Amino acid sequence: MENKIRIALVDDHTLFRSGFKVVGEASDGLEGVKLVEQVKPDLVLLDLDMPAMNGREALAQIMETNPDVTVLMLTVSEDGEDLTECMRLGASGYLLKKIDADFLLQSIRRAVAGDNVISPEMTSALLMRLRTDKPTPPAPGIESLTPRERETLAWLTRGVSNKEIARELDLAESTVKVHVQSVLRKLNIRSRVQAAVFAVEHHLDKI
Repeated sequence: MENKIRIALVDDHTLFRSGFKVVGEASDGLEGVKLVEQVKPDLVLLDLDMPAMNGREALAQIMETNPDVTVLMLTVSEDGEDLTECMRLGASGYLLKKIDADFLLQSIRRAVAGDNVISPEMTSALLMRLRTDKPTPPAPGIESLTPRERETLAWLTRGVSNKEIARELDLAESTVKVHVQSVLRKLNIRSRVQAAVFAVEHHLDKI
């Protein structure tokens, strides 16, 4: 039988569905940080607007102590600054609470598999905000990227899976996976979404 995805829920939202197991719940950011440390979930659904510690602060602490955990922001905020900051801090996705249940469940599966997950209406907001930000100075690691790794990095800004990138570049999916891992390692970045943000900020998103 397929293993269930273990989820920590830091919000008052409830989630019950075959294929998922809620292993802990917390109603504020401070409790959420402690919960993640205790139960070591596969994925965290994290709200932004919470008492004691807001979602940004909780996200920063969770990623600091549990860098391998997948965190999805689940929020009512459509503010571009909130979105951008969460991506920079290492969230693997940003979902609005008005999405339907099926989209949420699909997004959880995709995020755990390593894909970028952002509510469709927020994707353009993210890219527009990053492209209108002040120029970003060169970052360590860019020069070490091979041409193929740069190409792979550019594709990550489209929010597509390794399988789709492989099809576009006429490569084996396993080869694309190696390229993605190499990009993250060289740029000292935790997630695909962070890599996409980095690419846009440094004008490496042109395909």
